[in-house]
Amino acid sequence: MFGFTDIIKLLLSAFIILPTVSIIREVGYLVVTHLFGVKSSKVTVGCGPVLFRRGVFEIRKYYFMYSWCSHTEIDSNNRWVHLLIYASPIISTIAAAVLVNSMAHAGWLQPQGFWEQFIFYALYFLLFDVLPIYYPDGKPSNGRVVYDLLRHHQLPDFQRQNY
Repeated sequence: MFGFTDIIKLLLSAFIILPTVSIIREVGYLVVTHLFGVKSSKVTVGCGPVLFRRGVFEIRKYYFMYSWCSHTEIDSNNRWVHLLIYASPIISTIAAAVLVNSMAHAGWLQPQGFWEQFIFYALYFLLFDVLPIYYPDGKPSNGRVVYDLLRHHQLPDFQRQNY
């Protein structure tokens, strides 16, 4: 049955763990775009009105719901640069999940509760990040971009569809 402790877990997951995993994922973009000289990268966490900005981070009112990294055009037309940029959230999410799982396995972290939920949400994000699909708005997933760059040597077309 769903009890009081489950409500606490749900709230902890929605308001702490999910945004943390989102930030780790987006920081993957941020690090790699900076490595390739993209100067105006910005990480936005949430949707709705802006609560505050600090450096390259922008936190919005509904911070637990959505996140993205935005940047200006990439100077390079090298497909490997694009591939690394679009693979970076996948890599950062895998690294975080493996690190936390290894620390729990070594006994440095309590595997039940918070860290178990952290690994769950990291793998959740990872699953939907690696699927080579187009989302309902026509945007490609990171997995789709990586797939098209490896298979067809080009970025996928963004075809916005109205639903």
